[in-house]
Amino acid sequence: MKSEGGQNWTPITPPTGSNLHAGTHYIVGAPPEPVTSTLVNTWFSVGIVLVFVFFGLTRAVERSAYGGMALDMLDRITGPLWQRLDDYIRAIIGAFFVAIFAIGGVYLTPDLKTPAEWASWLQLVIAGMIFSRRTMPIAGLGIIALWVLALRDYDLFHLFDYLALGLGVAAYLILEPSKHENWRVHRLEALRWGLAIALMWSSLEKFAFPSWFYPLVVEKPFLTFGMPRDVFIPMAGVTEFTLGLSLVWIPLIRRLSAIALLVIFTAAVWPFGRVDLIGHGLIMAILLAVAADHSRETHFLPEFKKKIRHIPAGIAAAFVLYGSAYWGLHSAFYGPEGYAGPAITEKTTHSHSPEYPHGPQAGEIPHGIQK
Repeated sequence: MKSEGGQNWTPITPPTGSNLHAGTHYIVGAPPEPVTSTLVNTWFSVGIVLVFVFFGLTRAVERSAYGGMALDMLDRITGPLWQRLDDYIRAIIGAFFVAIFAIGGVYLTPDLKTPAEWASWLQLVIAGMIFSRRTMPIAGLGIIALWVLALRDYDLFHLFDYLALGLGVAAYLILEPSKHENWRVHRLEALRWGLAIALMWSSLEKFAFPSWFYPLVVEKPFLTFGMPRDVFIPMAGVTEFTLGLSLVWIPLIRRLSAIALLVIFTAAVWPFGRVDLIGHGLIMAILLAVAADHSRETHFLPEFKKKIRHIPAGIAAAFVLYGSAYWGLHSAFYGPEGYAGPAITEKTTHSHSPEYPHGPQAGEIPHGIQK
């Protein structure tokens, strides 16, 4: 990687800072844990069973008389927001980019640092373009361009964490002002899918690199709700993945899951601070929009998702698809043994070693917290 001054540098960057998706500095190219470590993990299996129960019970309620009542109640509560939903989303996206401009020195999120000052000004321009329907598509293309430009400073694999959500927001900005209603009707769906894919992809870090989260457990032990470290991390990964998948399932499941995720992200604001609020503000706003979505249609595999007996197969297929992509692409980019890159001189939270890619903290967790 090169900075504007031409000097080589290797970013060691932090994941997003919620209690579901948080950590300190880490090395993207470090070798991941084998997939089999996840598959044989007892707490991963427990989490999956609990998810099956949630999906099944919610679907059973939805197809009963109580399902319509539950959706009607959600419609009444969110009615005022639904009436102005597009105005709300545009205002939130604009405010997000103003906040990113104010932070300065980042691409699209506080996690992606850059020495390029022009990136901040470009994001302010994007914010301004959102308030005119004529320039909204240009703003959407600008978001995609910023992600591409971030490749100057970051590995492609790391930027996959931010691709889906960025594409979802860009698609919304392009579709919303469209005069073709058959295209425009999918604008909110694009947001949902972008966020769902982003959550499912980022959740896999908890299975591939669980030790990235060990220092967080020590620093903020209350996040585990009293659970041992090696119980909490895999179950948190299952929760994040399946709640993300829920956003593209049937209406009641996706709206309840959006509310659950909104509660989780909101609860993370106080312990992680204002920067976390900015980093997750757009996600939280989209979750509120999903909860307020009165649409009761499911466009992708609707008949499959309506049947309770298909739930295990659907969740398993999603894990296989995303797991294969995550481990497969990591191996393609960094090789089976991983790649840590050259050492850097700046002080980081973790050491820069292929053998101990997560630093001495990972091995110095107090014994009472590990088990």
